[in-house]
Amino acid sequence: MKFRKTIFGFLIISFAFISCSSSDKNELQMGDLNFTIDTLATGLQNPWGMEFLPNGQILIVERPGRLRIWENGQLLNEPVPGMPEIWAHGQGGLLDVIMHPDYEENGWLYFAYASPGQGGGNTAIGRGRLQGNQLVDFEKIFQGQPYSSGGAHFGSRIVFDENNYLFTTIGDRGIMNTAQQLDNHNGTVLRLFDDGSVPPDNPFVNEPGAMPEIWSYGHRNIQGMVFHPETGDLWTHEHGPRGGDEINVVFKGENYGWPLATHGINYNGTVITPDTTLPGMVDPILHWTPSIAPCGLDIVTSDLYPEWQGDLMVGALAGQHIHRVVIEGRQVVHTEKLLQGFARFRAIRQGPDGYLYVLTESPGLFIRLIPE
Repeated sequence: MKFRKTIFGFLIISFAFISCSSSDKNELQMGDLNFTIDTLATGLQNPWGMEFLPNGQILIVERPGRLRIWENGQLLNEPVPGMPEIWAHGQGGLLDVIMHPDYEENGWLYFAYASPGQGGGNTAIGRGRLQGNQLVDFEKIFQGQPYSSGGAHFGSRIVFDENNYLFTTIGDRGIMNTAQQLDNHNGTVLRLFDDGSVPPDNPFVNEPGAMPEIWSYGHRNIQGMVFHPETGDLWTHEHGPRGGDEINVVFKGENYGWPLATHGINYNGTVITPDTTLPGMVDPILHWTPSIAPCGLDIVTSDLYPEWQGDLMVGALAGQHIHRVVIEGRQVVHTEKLLQGFARFRAIRQGPDGYLYVLTESPGLFIRLIPE
């Protein structure tokens, strides 16, 4: 099998540049390639997601509940007012932001966030509009159920498909068996109209007791999701326990196995299940043991990275690298660790200018990868 040319190989990066001011650059020599890490902002607290607005502004959400604006080469000091109450609890908080596909006509921005309620909280979806640098017209359009007091596994990512259906994710909330039960939203991918209502052709709409928003189930905690621009496949990755992180292609109505089938074990070393595959359940396309703790996902289409076109770029928290996954159809043919040891990678997106933009935590950076 012929693999694509490696650009980064395995790389350990110096942290010396991190103390530099916003938009400082660090040039790296890797083989015959000069590669620049352009540091656009520092000092972010648990940044989770980003979105690129048509006016050149870049929105960044921080998990404690702040919406930040990067414009004209700098991160504005003041967060955007007008956000809803955010339940910043454990892994919960403000988790993602994305434009409506018709943003220039309707101005809607969509947010995934942990929302409080009786008994704790759970992941919600809301939308609002920017008026100047203030959020207005905010409305919650979906609330995950049930509320629970636990601080684990909120998901969450938001993507729109070509027909403007909204897809989002909720983790199992640390109660693993609920991912196999259709009477709650835990451990699922959800599909909504853009106003939060339920499409009538969702797979469980007519099943008594089932949550009608569910598109697929049996997931542990999805924190990366993207539609393939050519095939339309919905690619996701999810956290395993101790081992068993997964990459999947998600299909309507399918069961992805958690916790009945997994390659992971409990954190104390005990067995969750002897089964890594079961009839009627979808096996992962790729799994990682030990865990890399995947977070953030995009597919490279830019001509700026010709060697990576069509590849998945996966952020890794525990692994502290970007994991390049080379796919052919729905098969993985090669993987590679990039920027190994650099930071905990939380989000990665290809911007409208074709560059790859990255959010990291510990330290909290906003960077751009520039090939030369």
